[in-house]
Amino acid sequence: MAISESFYSRALSFTNARLWKLVHIDILLLGSLLILIAGGLFVLYSASGQNEAMVERQVLRLTVGMFVCLVLAQLPPKYMRRASPALFLFLVTLLVCVLLFGVGAKGAQRWLSLPGGLRFQPSEIMKIVMPMMVAWYFSDRSLPPTFKQIASVLALIVLPVFMIARQPDLGTSLLVAVSGIFALFLAGLGWRYILGAAATAPIAAYTLWQVMHDYQRQRVLTFLNPESDPLGSGWNIIQSKTAIGSGGVYGKGWLEGTQAQLDFLPESHTDFIIAVLAEEFGMLGCGLLICAYLLVIARGLYIAAHAEDNYARLLAGSLTLTFFVYMFVNIGMVSGILPVVGVPLPLVSYGGTSIITIMATFGILMSIQTHKRAR
Repeated sequence: MAISESFYSRALSFTNARLWKLVHIDILLLGSLLILIAGGLFVLYSASGQNEAMVERQVLRLTVGMFVCLVLAQLPPKYMRRASPALFLFLVTLLVCVLLFGVGAKGAQRWLSLPGGLRFQPSEIMKIVMPMMVAWYFSDRSLPPTFKQIASVLALIVLPVFMIARQPDLGTSLLVAVSGIFALFLAGLGWRYILGAAATAPIAAYTLWQVMHDYQRQRVLTFLNPESDPLGSGWNIIQSKTAIGSGGVYGKGWLEGTQAQLDFLPESHTDFIIAVLAEEFGMLGCGLLICAYLLVIARGLYIAAHAEDNYARLLAGSLTLTFFVYMFVNIGMVSGILPVVGVPLPLVSYGGTSIITIMATFGILMSIQTHKRAR
């Protein structure tokens, strides 16, 4: 009897595994994402001042993002590889269109208008297309890359990064650059190139400082000394650190955080949402959120490590590491260890195009995992 029950449970588990693979869903990745999304909605309700309409809009965007994720999961990686060059050229063209006749807001020109009053941000999609392009470039080449190949890839990266920085959007341009550099690094970049890049870092930093806009330079200066202008440029980070510190270990309780509820904390529902979590749920709540992120990242790295070919491995690895950078940069800037660059907390901050882009990322990871040939 015990043997038959054991056989039945194993058979059921095998059937379920085959079922999930048949519909091209990685259940471990999906489960980790749902945990993260549920926690994010819970925090957003408080961070938005209990604005149910805002939460409903977030749910709608997450639903659209999940749909995009599941659709991309059905597309085999070989088709993504073939489409990568065309997608890259198309996105570069759209970035040119943004510079020529894009829609502006708050001093930045980052969007293109669509019929019906809709608009979208092409630079967000480039966060996915950039590593796709680099992975395609290395897919049929022997690795590690040669100097000529590295130079070619860097040229591919610099072109869209420069156009995005001109919008201006420093945060997104850095994330696009990072996504391409991660794919280059995973291709087997030699230590002599890494050390050479590190040696030129001061020159690159000086050049970047010279081309920055005044408000971007002010963000760096505020990062170094926020107390120099406590009622102006330093206000956000001072209030953020106050919220984080006042939460202690266990927090003040849901909806009981004074910094967000009394509007001392600006952008509490977007860039600074984790400060709301820290104030209301303390270090324990932040720790649980970070664990949810680590589950997603660990699964993504597992998928990359077990991918079938160079294209899938480089793409999965770079997308996962870029997602980690999203999380790290947001938490770092909110806690005061990095300058404020306007990077939202992925799948938790209130957003539009960024949510759909991130969910598309995980659709690609599911495709890579579930379309592997049986061995």
